[in-house]
Amino acid sequence: MARRFFEALPHAVALGMEPEEMGDGVAVMSMPWREDLVGDPETGVIHGGAVSALMDTCCGAAAMSHPQLKGVTATIGLRIDYMRPATPRATIRVRAECHHITRSVAFVRATACDGDETRPVATATGTFTVEGRK
Repeated sequence: MARRFFEALPHAVALGMEPEEMGDGVAVMSMPWREDLVGDPETGVIHGGAVSALMDTCCGAAAMSHPQLKGVTATIGLRIDYMRPATPRATIRVRAECHHITRSVAFVRATACDGDETRPVATATGTFTVEGRK
């Protein structure tokens, strides 16, 4: 399921996102550091926009994999709080969990880390459309 999800998302492929886990309302994805994703050449830190895209994609995957959701989803709203710059040359890994679903909205939380799970790079909360419930 995770591979099919990614194959349908050209931006995920272009940014080098890699699915690691997807099921039961939880998704884990990573994005290895690449020079073309750097926002500031002096620091070598991945651009916040690339981190944002990874978090949004991972949150959507978590919503899609929730046992009560059937069909596709789209982002309604996504709030990202950046805690600190990512470590230069580090892979960014996001874990997202769909913690609640109503008739029309899925609610998701996510954390982005760069190897130090105690110091997140960013956190996110999001809402996603629900096409139907099982």
